[in-house]
Amino acid sequence: MGLKVIGSGLGRTGTLSLKLALEQLGFGPCHHMAEVIQHPESVPKWIDAFEGRPDWPAIFANYHSVIDHPGCGFYRELAAYYPEAKVLHSVRDPDAWFESTQASIFAPDSVTFDPDPPFGPFFAHATRPFMGGIHDRGFMIDYFKRHNAEVIRSIPPQRLLVYEVTQGWGPLCEFLGVPVPGVPFPRANTREEFAARTAARNAARRPTQKS
Repeated sequence: MGLKVIGSGLGRTGTLSLKLALEQLGFGPCHHMAEVIQHPESVPKWIDAFEGRPDWPAIFANYHSVIDHPGCGFYRELAAYYPEAKVLHSVRDPDAWFESTQASIFAPDSVTFDPDPPFGPFFAHATRPFMGGIHDRGFMIDYFKRHNAEVIRSIPPQRLLVYEVTQGWGPLCEFLGVPVPGVPFPRANTREEFAARTAARNAARRPTQKS
């Protein structure tokens, strides 16, 4: 396989909905942070990539597209490695994005802050750009805006779609050159859904208390 779509948008910009949409449009399987959580054996490959030793064919051996973290942090490298792939940049209102991160991926009980292997070392690398300001609205929104501007500056416009999931199928299907499905655009990974998964995971990790 080889990547056909590279997602450059940061997490909490509708990326899980986009994963489902891309798979429905024939660009799956699509890699997303959820894949890392479900396949911890992939973590060493990602740590190698963070440390400058990426093996993209091994990481994406079973995927046709990538969205969300950690792939979005490597969008330039991936765009160069897969020159025929299109770049899909998901965005949203910056303040809404910040609020969403604080209620989900950067909430205190999130897996993001799990220190245990294998995810502790993985997230230490993945969150490095945010460290020092992960809960600082001004810092985070500035980072978000700078990332968006850098994507637009770095990727040729004919290869790039700047997209909000609220736009639905139309712009996405036109960009990818596929028909519009006759079903609603998927909506997934709301704050409530994320919180419920986090609570279930944390409950499963707690030692059973003896009466």
